Amino acid sequence: ARAIALAQGTCRELTAIGVWPALAPCVTAITRVEVSDEGHLGKVQIAAGDYHLPALGYVVELHAVGKRLFDLLRQAPGVRLHCPATLEGIRREQAGNVITLNNSVELNAQLVVAADGSRSPLAAQCGIRWRQMDYQQIAVIANISTALPHSGDAFERFAPHGPLALLPISGTHSSLVWCLPAAHEHDIANWDEGQFCQALQQAFGWRLGRITATGERQFYTLRLRTAERHITHRLALVGNAAQTLHPIAGQGFNLGLRDVMTLAETLTQAAAQGEDIGDYAVLSRYQRRRQPDQASTIGITDGLIHLFTNRHLPLVIGRNLGLLAMAHIPSLRDALARKTMGWVAR
Repeated sequence: ARAIALAQGTCRELTAIGVWPALAPCVTAITRVEVSDEGHLGKVQIAAGDYHLPALGYVVELHAVGKRLFDLLRQAPGVRLHCPATLEGIRREQAGNVITLNNSVELNAQLVVAADGSRSPLAAQCGIRWRQMDYQQIAVIANISTALPHSGDAFERFAPHGPLALLPISGTHSSLVWCLPAAHEHDIANWDEGQFCQALQQAFGWRLGRITATGERQFYTLRLRTAERHITHRLALVGNAAQTLHPIAGQGFNLGLRDVMTLAETLTQAAAQGEDIGDYAVLSRYQRRRQPDQASTIGITDGLIHLFTNRHLPLVIGRNLGLLAMAHIPSLRDALARKTMGWVAR
């Protein structure tokens, strides 16, 4: 099952709205993060204990957490689920939207939220367009087994062809995200388990001992997609519908959840003041609040890809000096830790 990392800041947000207790039984704590550059000395480690925290974040497997979240949703007051159902069409009117589902049900809404993922069909029907940049990479997603236990360690390793990340999950298993050149997808897809483990061992090293097995492998094309605007008439975009990021540093889901939390706060405040929650002025406040965080996170994520895949010698030297500086200068390491833990303003 695919896994994602929830930053410490995200977990605090989920605690504040009463969701975290339902998720806590199925999470794995990240107690230490190691960032390194393959073939070079640059390396920095961040430990939860240095910040008097039990964990820097937590890893959740999407299938398990999705089931628990749906159980909460079914119990939530004022929520009506139309599931399974898909969007058939949307008719936009001055005072609201009329949504037609594929089971012929019609829904009236003052505001519609596009949370249906990258290249959102709902947003597209409302005239939203996306800017796109192809990284010429694929992500290989799999769960792997290692001879040594991970002990709560997560790894981000930058290699010449793209980064790889290992997140701790149950026992001696870790969740892998390995970014590789798209031009080699056919060859990589045809590797047997032994070939795959051997190539991964060479790229990652022996920090967790021998890589002994890999589960089902899935492949995703990696592109940066950003919506030209995140609001329009009685519509707001959140998460991957608004921006789809490279998986480096695991920022995408955490950024998307900050979208959701900010939109909820903005709508709650508007409703308390007697405003129309779908009014463009209300949605503009949401968009203004989110722009700095979105721009910063996208910029950092995109910048890291270009920095660590560039083999130009001065850049290689510079980035390794930067990692060494972070390892030895607490203020620099703290800045990285704050971003890793999702301690950002929204």
